[in-house]
Amino acid sequence: MLDATTYIPRLRQDYQDRIRGLLMEEFSYKNGMQVPRLDKVVLNIGAGAEAVKDSKKARSAADDLTKIAGQRAVITKAKKSIAGFRVREDMPLGAKVTLRGDRMYDFVDRLVTIALPRVRDFRGVKPSFDGRGNFAMGIKEHIVFPEINFDQVDEVWGMDVIITTTAATDAEAKALLKHFNMPFSS
Repeated sequence: MLDATTYIPRLRQDYQDRIRGLLMEEFSYKNGMQVPRLDKVVLNIGAGAEAVKDSKKARSAADDLTKIAGQRAVITKAKKSIAGFRVREDMPLGAKVTLRGDRMYDFVDRLVTIALPRVRDFRGVKPSFDGRGNFAMGIKEHIVFPEINFDQVDEVWGMDVIITTTAATDAEAKALLKHFNMPFSS
């Protein structure tokens, strides 16, 4: 029995109560462990050319990503030197964070219910799957998240959101995300 202090994210509870049953019925799984579920969410900001000119930009991107994710972001560094781009090995170029468990469900909930509706001229998310049940999307402006104070932003970053599922096919992953109310365009 759960006590009153135990926190279960709204989306996780919805998955356990409603979505698992719908997916078992839809794909006629014989075992409850076959039902696809969210595995992890990876958020990435590539500061790119701005970070090459000013190394503090990568730190700024990491701070903004930490606010959005609710978990400390890691600064990503260049693996190789590329003279044409003026990039040196180990130069900070961006930030990333991997979310699992309750933070993952909280982020997907905020993404679908708060952030995506705030995107200008939003017409839905283009279904972009990799063939193994993983979904990737880009957001042009990170300021659509309510954790970011627009007045204190020094740079507007684009960010990648990769949602990894345990689904075996893209159709299963799309059905899972549709039940999570992901607004697909087609």
